[in-house]
Amino acid sequence: MQVFQVDAFTRTRFTGNPAGVVLDADALSDAEMLAVARELNNADTAFVLQPDGDDHDLRVRFFTPRTESSFVGHATVAAHYVLSRDGRVRLPLRQKQKAGIVTVDVLGTDAARKIAINQPAPSLGRELNDRERMAVLDALALSTADIDARCPLRIAGSSSTRLLVGVRGTEQLKQLKPDYARLTTLSAQLGAAGFFVFTLAPKVAAATVESRMFCPALGIPEDPVSGNAHGLLGAYLIANKLLPHDQQSARFTGAQGHYLKRAGHVDIELALVGDKLAGVRIIGQAEIVFETILTL
Repeated sequence: MQVFQVDAFTRTRFTGNPAGVVLDADALSDAEMLAVARELNNADTAFVLQPDGDDHDLRVRFFTPRTESSFVGHATVAAHYVLSRDGRVRLPLRQKQKAGIVTVDVLGTDAARKIAINQPAPSLGRELNDRERMAVLDALALSTADIDARCPLRIAGSSSTRLLVGVRGTEQLKQLKPDYARLTTLSAQLGAAGFFVFTLAPKVAAATVESRMFCPALGIPEDPVSGNAHGLLGAYLIANKLLPHDQQSARFTGAQGHYLKRAGHVDIELALVGDKLAGVRIIGQAEIVFETILTL
């Protein structure tokens, strides 16, 4: 099997979000996929498989070192950056995973090409009550005064849920001191697998949003750059009237990862019908760090 290490949502090696990519993985058992993911020791590894139906062009399974995930944005970007490296891939590709089917496009050519993941509009869940809200803020070492008053704490997503927490500025992002044990407990209690903390007052040039994300319940204390969470944020910003649009489309850029010295950015395009969100497009670049052959 060909195995790749890819940095997603960046064009600079050793930044962005690293992912493993394993091609031609059909012969692997679940236990072998998990063992390979554990050996590569990235937050996520994508295993590319042949289709098993007419409604998609390929399958991808995602494994953390602990378990299988239903969908991973940065590992999808990494996988399709690898698959498109010779310029011969047929587009758009319909990718099937546990969470359903998404379509993927390659924008541009050569090393600077971008991968675009097209998804239906994600669902938004409930807002936290006061007791839950205070428990989350305490676990992140935040106070009520640190929260952006325009941004209620709200769960987003279905198969891959995140709690969205809007703070006033980058000072609040910098001062975060997450209690990972408490966040893990809160994930189970709230039904949110991760905590996406963002500000609409970024200091990164050309960014609309700056953020950090913590997913200790998934075995990821802090995720460097998350495409999926930015897609969820797009739905949240539209619902709370925090992102300008022309009733047909909107876009924004998110910066993440620089607190881990793995800076990267995610471009989000939103399709709307009036004030209603119709779809989300997650766009990112990538860089192949190395490739090798693995024989089992």
